[in-house]
Amino acid sequence: MSENRADLSNAALPGLFRRLAAILYDSVLVLALMAAAFTLVYLPLALGLGLEDLRQYPLYQHLMFIWMLVVGISFHLWFWTHGGQTLGMRAWRLRLFSADGAPVSLKQALIRYAVAILSVAAAGLGFLWILWDKDKRAWHDLASGTRLVLVNPNIS
Repeated sequence: MSENRADLSNAALPGLFRRLAAILYDSVLVLALMAAAFTLVYLPLALGLGLEDLRQYPLYQHLMFIWMLVVGISFHLWFWTHGGQTLGMRAWRLRLFSADGAPVSLKQALIRYAVAILSVAAAGLGFLWILWDKDKRAWHDLASGTRLVLVNPNIS
């Protein structure tokens, strides 16, 4: 086994509540990050261009939507590929690995994010799937070849 791979054979698997709690925690952080990105980058740019009423500029509104999407996606991709934990995952003692215990690649993170969106769009069924999967994997875990494990499960 490589030094960069974790032994996941006896890893504790998190349940649905812990996963959803980490998602809620990260959602608050991402909303704050989006507000900062809008206030510090996008709004000054709009005002500098003399676009006080953004409703008159649909293209600018679409660009704003894309910018906010990039900020939200970048948050998750960065943390997943640099240590395997977002701040919410750290708070709820979750860590993301490749199924073989290696760090998550950018490709895996992109697939995971895209399928997680589909999981939510399907009335949350992709997340509820962990209730039936023997290894407690959601659709995005299966599609991306990743595993979410509980870090230090003996600490309450």
